Amino acid sequence: MENILEIKNLTKKYKDAGIYDISFNVPKGSIVGLIGRNGAGKTTTIKTLLDISKKDSGEVYILGDNSLSIETKNNIGVVFDGDTFPEGLNIKKLNKILKEIYKNWNEELFFSYANKLELPVDKKLKQFSKGMKMKLSIIVSLSYNAKLLILDEPTSGLDPVVRDEILDMFLDFIQDENKGILVSSHITSDLEKVADYIVFIDKGKVIFFESKDKIIYEYGIVKCTEEDLEKINNNNILVKCKKSYGYDVIVKNKEEVKENHKNLTVDNCTIDELMVIYTKGE
Repeated sequence: MENILEIKNLTKKYKDAGIYDISFNVPKGSIVGLIGRNGAGKTTTIKTLLDISKKDSGEVYILGDNSLSIETKNNIGVVFDGDTFPEGLNIKKLNKILKEIYKNWNEELFFSYANKLELPVDKKLKQFSKGMKMKLSIIVSLSYNAKLLILDEPTSGLDPVVRDEILDMFLDFIQDENKGILVSSHITSDLEKVADYIVFIDKGKVIFFESKDKIIYEYGIVKCTEEDLEKINNNNILVKCKKSYGYDVIVKNKEEVKENHKNLTVDNCTIDELMVIYTKGE
Protein backbone atom coordinates (compact mmCIF):
# COMPACT_ATOMS: atom_id res chain seq x y z
CA MET A 1 0.00 0.00 0.00
CA GLU A 2 1.26 3.47 -0.88
CA ASN A 3 2.23 5.63 2.08
CA ILE A 4 1.24 9.25 2.59
CA LEU A 5 4.00 9.64 5.22
CA GLU A 6 7.30 7.74 5.42
CA ILE A 7 9.80 8.23 8.23
CA LYS A 8 13.19 6.55 7.87
CA ASN A 9 15.81 6.48 10.65
CA LEU A 10 14.81 9.90 11.97
CA THR A 11 17.18 11.11 14.70
CA LYS A 12 17.15 14.26 16.80
CA LYS A 13 19.51 14.40 19.78
CA TYR A 14 19.24 16.71 22.76
CA LYS A 15 21.53 16.84 25.79
CA ASP A 16 19.46 14.48 27.93
CA ALA A 17 16.91 13.08 25.48
CA GLY A 18 15.95 12.79 21.83
CA ILE A 19 14.70 10.32 19.24
CA TYR A 20 16.90 7.70 17.63
CA ASP A 21 16.45 5.92 14.28
CA ILE A 22 12.67 6.38 14.27
CA SER A 23 11.07 4.55 11.33
CA PHE A 24 7.39 3.99 10.49
CA ASN A 25 4.81 4.80 7.81
CA VAL A 26 1.29 6.18 7.52
CA PRO A 27 -0.40 4.25 4.68
CA LYS A 28 -2.98 6.12 2.65
CA GLY A 29 -6.51 5.70 3.97
CA SER A 30 -5.31 4.91 7.51
CA ILE A 31 -5.01 6.35 10.99
CA VAL A 32 -1.74 5.66 12.82
CA GLY A 33 -1.70 6.13 16.59
CA LEU A 34 1.52 7.26 18.26
CA ILE A 35 1.75 6.18 21.91
CA GLY A 36 4.30 6.33 24.71
CA ARG A 37 4.93 7.69 28.18
CA ASN A 38 5.33 11.41 28.83
CA GLY A 39 8.78 12.34 27.59
CA ALA A 40 9.08 9.23 25.43
CA GLY A 41 9.62 11.26 22.25
CA LYS A 42 6.17 11.59 20.67
CA THR A 43 6.11 15.39 20.35
CA THR A 44 9.79 15.47 19.39
CA THR A 45 9.02 13.02 16.58
CA ILE A 46 6.18 15.20 15.30
CA LYS A 47 8.14 18.45 15.52
CA THR A 48 11.15 16.90 13.83
CA LEU A 49 9.23 15.33 10.94
CA LEU A 50 7.58 18.73 10.38
CA ASP A 51 11.01 20.42 10.44
CA ILE A 52 9.98 22.58 13.40
CA SER A 53 13.00 21.00 15.09
CA LYS A 54 15.93 20.34 12.76
CA LYS A 55 16.74 16.66 12.42
CA ASP A 56 20.26 15.32 12.93
CA SER A 57 19.75 12.55 10.39
CA GLY A 58 17.12 10.46 8.64
CA GLU A 59 14.53 11.06 5.92
CA VAL A 60 10.89 12.15 5.94
CA TYR A 61 8.68 11.84 2.87
CA ILE A 62 5.25 13.50 2.88
CA LEU A 63 3.22 12.84 -0.26
CA GLY A 64 6.47 11.59 -1.76
CA ASP A 65 8.23 14.92 -1.08
CA ASN A 66 11.21 15.11 1.28
CA SER A 67 11.72 18.87 1.00
CA LEU A 68 8.52 20.13 2.70
CA SER A 69 7.70 22.41 -0.20
CA ILE A 70 4.98 25.07 0.08
CA GLU A 71 2.61 22.81 -1.85
CA THR A 72 3.27 19.93 0.55
CA LYS A 73 2.80 22.18 3.61
CA ASN A 74 -0.58 23.27 2.22
CA ASN A 75 -1.59 19.60 2.22
CA ILE A 76 -0.80 19.08 5.93
CA GLY A 77 -3.18 19.87 8.78
CA VAL A 78 -1.38 20.22 12.13
CA VAL A 79 -2.85 20.39 15.64
CA PHE A 80 -0.72 20.93 18.74
CA ASP A 81 -1.89 21.13 22.35
CA GLY A 82 -1.80 24.90 22.76
CA ASP A 83 -3.10 28.29 21.64
CA THR A 84 -2.88 28.69 17.88
CA PHE A 85 -4.87 31.72 16.72
CA PRO A 86 -4.92 35.44 17.70
CA GLU A 87 -7.10 35.80 20.77
CA GLY A 88 -8.71 39.05 19.67
CA LEU A 89 -10.50 37.33 16.80
CA ASN A 90 -13.79 35.48 16.78
CA ILE A 91 -14.61 32.54 14.53
CA LYS A 92 -16.28 34.74 11.88
CA LYS A 93 -13.20 36.97 11.59
CA LEU A 94 -10.87 33.96 11.70
CA ASN A 95 -12.80 32.44 8.80
CA LYS A 96 -12.19 35.56 6.66
CA ILE A 97 -8.45 35.36 7.31
CA LEU A 98 -8.19 31.62 6.66
CA LYS A 99 -10.09 32.04 3.37
CA GLU A 100 -7.18 34.18 2.17
CA ILE A 101 -4.51 31.76 3.43
CA TYR A 102 -5.82 28.41 2.16
CA LYS A 103 -6.76 28.12 -1.50
CA ASN A 104 -8.98 25.10 -0.74
CA TRP A 105 -10.67 26.63 2.30
CA ASN A 106 -14.21 25.26 2.74
CA GLU A 107 -16.20 27.94 4.56
CA GLU A 108 -19.41 25.94 4.60
CA LEU A 109 -17.70 22.90 6.11
CA PHE A 110 -15.89 25.06 8.69
CA PHE A 111 -19.10 26.60 10.03
CA SER A 112 -20.82 23.23 9.90
CA TYR A 113 -18.11 21.79 12.18
CA ALA A 114 -18.31 24.83 14.48
CA ASN A 115 -22.05 24.34 14.82
CA LYS A 116 -21.68 20.60 15.42
CA LEU A 117 -19.16 21.17 18.22
CA GLU A 118 -21.18 24.08 19.65
CA LEU A 119 -18.48 26.73 19.20
CA PRO A 120 -19.83 30.32 19.43
CA VAL A 121 -18.95 32.18 16.23
CA ASP A 122 -19.16 35.73 17.68
CA LYS A 123 -17.30 35.15 20.94
CA LYS A 124 -13.64 36.25 21.07
CA LEU A 125 -11.13 33.42 21.21
CA LYS A 126 -9.61 34.79 24.42
CA GLN A 127 -12.89 33.84 26.10
CA PHE A 128 -12.64 30.25 24.85
CA SER A 129 -11.74 27.47 27.26
CA LYS A 130 -8.75 25.26 26.52
CA GLY A 131 -11.11 22.55 25.24
CA MET A 132 -12.90 25.00 22.93
CA LYS A 133 -9.55 26.16 21.51
CA MET A 134 -8.60 22.55 20.84
CA LYS A 135 -11.90 21.93 19.06
CA LEU A 136 -11.29 25.02 16.94
CA SER A 137 -7.79 23.86 15.96
CA ILE A 138 -9.18 20.49 14.93
CA ILE A 139 -11.98 21.87 12.76
CA VAL A 140 -9.58 24.29 11.06
CA SER A 141 -7.29 21.35 10.14
CA LEU A 142 -10.31 19.54 8.65
CA SER A 143 -11.60 22.49 6.62
CA TYR A 144 -9.06 23.06 3.82
CA ASN A 145 -8.84 19.66 2.15
CA ALA A 146 -5.47 18.69 3.64
CA LYS A 147 -4.23 15.24 2.67
CA LEU A 148 -2.40 14.46 5.91
CA LEU A 149 -3.41 15.36 9.46
CA ILE A 150 -0.69 15.38 12.13
CA LEU A 151 -2.29 15.71 15.55
CA ASP A 152 -0.56 15.96 18.93
CA GLU A 153 -2.95 15.00 21.76
CA PRO A 154 -6.00 16.42 19.93
CA THR A 155 -8.63 15.00 22.29
CA SER A 156 -6.82 15.85 25.53
CA GLY A 157 -9.10 17.66 27.96
CA LEU A 158 -12.28 17.01 25.97
CA ASP A 159 -15.26 15.20 27.45
CA PRO A 160 -16.15 11.71 26.15
CA VAL A 161 -19.13 12.89 24.07
CA VAL A 162 -17.09 15.52 22.19
CA ARG A 163 -14.18 13.11 21.79
CA ASP A 164 -16.52 10.62 20.17
CA GLU A 165 -17.81 13.27 17.73
CA ILE A 166 -14.25 14.25 16.79
CA LEU A 167 -13.22 10.63 16.30
CA ASP A 168 -16.15 10.27 13.89
CA MET A 169 -14.83 13.30 12.00
CA PHE A 170 -11.43 11.62 11.70
CA LEU A 171 -13.05 8.45 10.37
CA ASP A 172 -15.01 10.51 7.83
CA PHE A 173 -11.78 12.25 6.80
CA ILE A 174 -10.04 9.01 5.83
CA GLN A 175 -12.98 7.74 3.79
CA ASP A 176 -10.95 9.42 1.05
CA GLU A 177 -8.29 6.75 0.69
CA ASN A 178 -5.75 9.29 -0.52
CA LYS A 179 -5.68 10.84 2.95
CA GLY A 180 -4.16 9.76 6.26
CA ILE A 181 -3.78 10.73 9.91
CA LEU A 182 -0.92 10.50 12.40
CA VAL A 183 -2.28 11.09 15.90
CA SER A 184 -0.37 11.15 19.17
CA SER A 185 -2.55 10.37 22.17
CA HIS A 186 -2.34 9.09 25.73
CA ILE A 187 -6.06 8.24 25.56
CA THR A 188 -5.53 4.77 24.19
CA SER A 189 -9.24 3.94 24.24
CA ASP A 190 -9.66 6.55 21.48
CA LEU A 191 -6.99 4.83 19.41
CA GLU A 192 -8.65 1.46 19.94
CA LYS A 193 -11.76 2.95 18.32
CA VAL A 194 -10.18 4.52 15.23
CA ALA A 195 -6.52 3.60 14.66
CA ASP A 196 -5.41 1.11 12.03
CA TYR A 197 -1.81 0.93 13.27
CA ILE A 198 -0.03 1.67 16.55
CA VAL A 199 3.51 3.03 16.94
CA PHE A 200 4.88 2.68 20.47
CA ILE A 201 7.85 4.90 21.35
CA ASP A 202 9.84 4.59 24.55
CA LYS A 203 13.06 6.42 25.47
CA GLY A 204 13.20 7.89 21.98
CA LYS A 205 13.04 4.58 20.12
CA VAL A 206 10.30 2.69 18.31
CA ILE A 207 9.46 -0.38 20.38
CA PHE A 208 6.92 -1.67 17.88
CA PHE A 209 4.88 -0.61 14.85
CA GLU A 210 1.94 -2.98 14.55
CA SER A 211 -1.59 -3.35 13.24
CA LYS A 212 -4.11 -2.46 15.94
CA ASP A 213 -6.29 -5.43 14.99
CA LYS A 214 -3.35 -7.75 15.53
CA ILE A 215 -2.81 -6.29 19.01
CA ILE A 216 -6.49 -6.58 19.93
CA TYR A 217 -7.35 -9.90 18.32
CA GLU A 218 -4.11 -11.91 18.27
CA TYR A 219 -2.12 -10.72 21.28
CA GLY A 220 -3.04 -11.87 24.77
CA ILE A 221 -1.99 -11.47 28.40
CA VAL A 222 -1.13 -14.41 30.63
CA LYS A 223 -0.70 -14.04 34.39
CA CYS A 224 1.31 -17.04 35.52
CA THR A 225 3.96 -18.51 37.77
CA GLU A 226 7.59 -18.83 36.74
CA GLU A 227 7.04 -22.59 36.34
CA ASP A 228 4.17 -22.00 33.89
CA LEU A 229 6.19 -19.36 32.06
CA GLU A 230 8.95 -21.85 31.33
CA LYS A 231 6.42 -24.09 29.56
CA ILE A 232 5.27 -21.41 27.09
CA ASN A 233 6.99 -21.53 23.71
CA ASN A 234 9.50 -18.67 23.59
CA ASN A 235 8.42 -17.92 20.01
CA ASN A 236 5.03 -16.86 21.40
CA ILE A 237 6.40 -14.56 24.11
CA LEU A 238 6.69 -10.89 23.21
CA VAL A 239 7.52 -9.49 26.64
CA LYS A 240 7.30 -10.55 30.28
CA CYS A 241 7.07 -8.48 33.44
CA LYS A 242 7.98 -9.77 36.92
CA LYS A 243 5.22 -9.46 39.52
CA SER A 244 4.83 -10.52 43.14
CA TYR A 245 2.74 -13.55 42.10
CA GLY A 246 4.92 -14.49 39.12
CA TYR A 247 4.74 -12.87 35.67
CA ASP A 248 2.53 -10.86 33.35
CA VAL A 249 3.30 -12.13 29.87
CA ILE A 250 2.27 -10.71 26.49
CA VAL A 251 1.88 -13.53 23.97
CA LYS A 252 1.45 -12.98 20.24
CA ASN A 253 -0.78 -15.95 19.40
CA LYS A 254 -3.31 -16.23 22.19
CA GLU A 255 -5.37 -18.99 20.55
CA GLU A 256 -2.34 -21.25 20.25
CA VAL A 257 -1.38 -20.56 23.86
CA LYS A 258 -4.95 -21.32 24.99
CA GLU A 259 -4.87 -24.60 23.09
CA ASN A 260 -1.47 -25.71 24.40
CA HIS A 261 -1.88 -24.50 28.00
CA LYS A 262 -5.44 -25.18 29.08
CA ASN A 263 -4.57 -24.52 32.73
CA LEU A 264 -3.70 -20.88 31.93
CA THR A 265 -6.11 -17.98 31.53
CA VAL A 266 -5.30 -15.91 28.45
CA ASP A 267 -6.98 -12.49 28.54
CA ASN A 268 -7.46 -10.06 25.68
CA CYS A 269 -4.81 -7.37 25.40
CA THR A 270 -5.50 -3.63 25.46
CA ILE A 271 -3.12 -1.00 24.12
CA ASP A 272 -2.74 0.38 27.66
CA GLU A 273 -1.72 -3.00 29.07
CA LEU A 274 0.64 -3.63 26.19
CA MET A 275 2.38 -0.29 26.76
CA VAL A 276 2.67 -0.78 30.54
CA ILE A 277 4.07 -4.31 30.32
CA TYR A 278 6.50 -3.39 27.53
CA THR A 279 7.71 -0.39 29.55
CA LYS A 280 8.20 -2.32 32.80
CA GLY A 281 9.09 -5.71 31.41
CA GLU A 282 11.90 -7.43 29.59
